[in-house]
Formats: sequence, structure tokens, C-alpha cells
Amino acid sequence: MSTATTANGRILRRKKAQAGDAQRPLWIRLGFVFWLAVFWIALITFSAVFAEFLPFADPLKTNLSKTFHPIGQDGFILGADQIGRDMLSRIVHGAQISLKLAFTAPFISLVLGVTFGMCAGYFRGRVDGAIGIFVDSILAFPNIIAIMAILFFLGPTLINMILVLGFFGMVGDLRVARANTILYAEREFVVAARAQGASHLRIMFRELLPNVIIPVLALAIIGMSRVIVIEGILSFLGVGLPPP
Repeated sequence: MSTATTANGRILRRKKAQAGDAQRPLWIRLGFVFWLAVFWIALITFSAVFAEFLPFADPLKTNLSKTFHPIGQDGFILGADQIGRDMLSRIVHGAQISLKLAFTAPFISLVLGVTFGMCAGYFRGRVDGAIGIFVDSILAFPNIIAIMAILFFLGPTLINMILVLGFFGMVGDLRVARANTILYAEREFVVAARAQGASHLRIMFRELLPNVIIPVLALAIIGMSRVIVIEGILSFLGVGLPPP
């Protein structure tokens, strides 16, 4: 009897604690770490976007008398490099390139992935098989090596890197779009639209796309960080974008 009473008391206390958490404002429930990350991302983004209007030094200006200048002295907040250029200014201006990649390459991946994924999941059969073989051929070779080879021949320009990263990044979006298209393709609202004589294009864009795009968008946000990491790897290996 006492054991059952103790268990019931624990359950009630747990429910009260959960109810108390649910009543707290959302900004408190998200926690300190979440808002710290948001603040840091917002600070970097703001600095990169408005770098031309903020009091940063010229990232290309050299000063051979200040080579490897210590951090925090003579206005060099993060020090100077081997030819006296301000490191903080170079980091902020370099972040502009990372932001351009982060917003454009995942968008290309999103468009390609959703298009091919919805076609594969909706039409099935030979279309699904052909797209599946195409995806397997992309995955059969290490992407980072393929990206390096393409950029080596085409040149490490911003446009080339956006297109290459967008192309190779579509596989995840494609798989998620295909899976969700298969999930919704036989739902009642799709069957009703098909019975009313709606075209395949109308069904895909009016009925399926609003349901498919939500999980793909979540994956695309993760892809933004992945693109920045890959760009850093390529720069380390010598085939990335030249520094400012």
C-alpha cells in the first residue's frame, strides 16, 4: 500500500513539474544555450552583412611594421597576420563568402532535391528506378574528392563552388522528398484531386508540395552549416576560395 502511494505521489509531482514547465514563457523554456547560439549567429551575420559600414580596418591593407602584432594592442583586436593585415577585419569580410555559400548552395540543393524526389515518389516505376540509379552513382564516389576534382578543372570561383556544392548536397533532400511523397501520394486529398481530373503537375505542386517541403526545409537548414564546413575543408586542402 505504501509503495503504491509513493509511486502515485511521484507521478503527481512529475505531472505538476511538467505543467509548471509548460506554463513558463517560450523564451525561458528554450534555455540559455539556445539564446547564446542565436546571439552569436546574429552577431556574425550582422557584422558580415554590414562590414562596409562598420569601423573595421581595410582587410587588404598591409603594415610590415605590425607583422604578427599581438592581440588587443594598437587597435588590433585579434592581432595581425604575417604582413600586418588586421585579422578581425579579414575574418568578418571572409564571413561574407561563407554566408553567400550558406544561403545559395542549400537553396539549389533544395530545388533539385525536391524536384527529383517528388518525381521519383509520385511516378514510381521506371522514373523512380532511373533517379535511384542516378543517386547511387553520386554516392558511389566520395563527394569531397569529386568536388575537389571539379573545382580543380573549373577553377575555385564562388559561382562554381555554389553550383558544385548545391548539386552534391541534393541527395539528402531528394531522399526526404521522395519518402514524404510516397507517404502522401495515396492520401484521400490526393485521390480526390486525381478523381476530379487534376493534372500531375497540379497534384504535385498544390497537394503534395506543401506537405513535402516542411521536413526538407528542416534538412536544408542543417545543410547551411554543412556547406560552411565543406568550404573550410576545401580551403584547407588548397582548392577553396582565395582569402580576401
